[in-house]
Amino acid sequence: MHVQLELYASLMKFLPPQAVRHRVSVEIESGSSVAALLERYQVPLEQAHLVLRNGVFLHPEERSGTLLQEGDVIAAWPPVAGG
Repeated sequence: MHVQLELYASLMKFLPPQAVRHRVSVEIESGSSVAALLERYQVPLEQAHLVLRNGVFLHPEERSGTLLQEGDVIAAWPPVAGG
């Protein structure tokens, strides 16, 4: 199945070469979790601070049990600071 992976800020370095800006369409096995998608692209889970599935925040404990569906958009940001 196909899903969109969006990585922002310092996580962009984990995107494959065919990514355009911060987004790439990827194929992944049916039944894969959000955490499995991030691990596939070697995104350190502790650095994926803010993770959204179709615009809805996923708490860290939900990421392993949330299964991907065709067309999902997964977006991740690292921890940020500032003022």
